[in-house]
Amino acid sequence: MSESRRSLTRRDFVRVGTGVAVGASLSGLTWAQPAAQAKRSAVVTLVRHADVLTAGHQVDSGLLDGMLAEAVKSVTGKGSAQEGWRSLVSPKDVVGLVPTRALAPTHDELVAAVRSALVAAGVPESNILNVQNRKAEVGSCTALICMPGLKAHWLTGIGTVFKNYIMFGDTPSAYHDENNDRLGEIWLLPHVKGKTRLVLVDALRPLCDKGPQVDPRYLWDYKGLLAGVDPVAVEAVGLKIITARREALKGEPWPLSPPPLCVAMADRRYGLGTSKLEEITINRIGWAEGALV
Repeated sequence: MSESRRSLTRRDFVRVGTGVAVGASLSGLTWAQPAAQAKRSAVVTLVRHADVLTAGHQVDSGLLDGMLAEAVKSVTGKGSAQEGWRSLVSPKDVVGLVPTRALAPTHDELVAAVRSALVAAGVPESNILNVQNRKAEVGSCTALICMPGLKAHWLTGIGTVFKNYIMFGDTPSAYHDENNDRLGEIWLLPHVKGKTRLVLVDALRPLCDKGPQVDPRYLWDYKGLLAGVDPVAVEAVGLKIITARREALKGEPWPLSPPPLCVAMADRRYGLGTSKLEEITINRIGWAEGALV
């Protein structure tokens, strides 16, 4: 096995700034707060490796497998990736994998890595489905792994976590433009509600400006995975990365259009998690350069 395809060791990953909370607003959006609100917290794991993509943007699957294992261990607090997966799903679950296929799509290598990890954890391969854009299959799933690519989107501002389930609603177009503030309601539909066990964002090569045609100037090798069980917190951290990249390119604020109202509203209207970055702890593992959060 070549050096570039080696399996990861613990030395490959050095925790930097683990347990650091980040405070910032979401693209300048502010929302009226209730008079009294219980203190909340959420944890998001960010795993990066400088060598997971080659100069030609090809994925080193061995390194990616190690990144995924580190992410699952961090999210679950378990000593091994198999124990982590077993705490998220059981062999009796029918697990739906929900990657994305447009703009900055989920890498096939990540989908394959998750599938292999689930099988290693005892989930029968026949119980693992790819349900993207297949609303009829979601109802048969007892667990979902949300696996979007990190990206801006021309119809919803950000097109990552909450937009990833848009095809599970009855009228996807109803959630476009400023109506993206309603994307959180899809996560509360009977065939979706409560099934998401892990949010795993492919941030290997994100897109920081909208399509519909991908402009290569706005793709970059971030070489990361974002993971957590709070979908709003994961989306908020992804939004911060996208926003910071846009500002770095322009040298000044460069707001997304339409504004990504879905993030704050998933918190305030639908109660799906916390969107406040000051309430989110980011566990950083691995390569620190250019992390943007």
